[in-house]
Amino acid sequence: MSLLRPDLAVIADHIPDGARVLDVGCGDGALLSDIRLRKQADVRGLEIDPANVAAAVGRGLPVVQGDADTDLGYYPDKSFDFAILSQTLQTTRRPDKVVEELLRIGKQAFVSFPNFAHWRGRLSLLWGGRMPVTRLLPERWYDTPNIHHLTIDDFRALVRERGWTIDAQWFLNDERTTGSANANLFAEHAVFLLHA
Repeated sequence: MSLLRPDLAVIADHIPDGARVLDVGCGDGALLSDIRLRKQADVRGLEIDPANVAAAVGRGLPVVQGDADTDLGYYPDKSFDFAILSQTLQTTRRPDKVVEELLRIGKQAFVSFPNFAHWRGRLSLLWGGRMPVTRLLPERWYDTPNIHHLTIDDFRALVRERGWTIDAQWFLNDERTTGSANANLFAEHAVFLLHA
């Protein structure tokens, strides 16, 4: 069993050996550490939180402090095989522009996010009339870092509008993958692999 969060485990399992990887919003570097060790990947990280940067650097990882909304423009075109944005898209000011930058920087991009259309959230709104607080989304509406509440169908629509290509997609409930049929209703998280 992987010690990584389920979406990170999916990403790690699909990074080929020796890949050049940029993890945007890398947190404490858990994913980077795993793929550097298991896949001998050439890894880099960008993280906004100073404590997470310190934790990642403490693991011996090349992570710099930066903001996905403003600092991706400093990276050259196609300088990585994979650009990763895991559980960060919903916290950015312009998610569409951030994904655009990922696809410019990387040959492919992994994007994972919580699905705000999951049935438990819908039920919470329907019966309780309040924004849901769950194990996976523990913050309240006023202290959450999530400023864009997207769904799987919203993300698919964005991909179509921009003419990007979905190379693979995974839908998760806890640590289990679930099928794509009705994923917008039944999946708690989604992971997409894209290219421009």
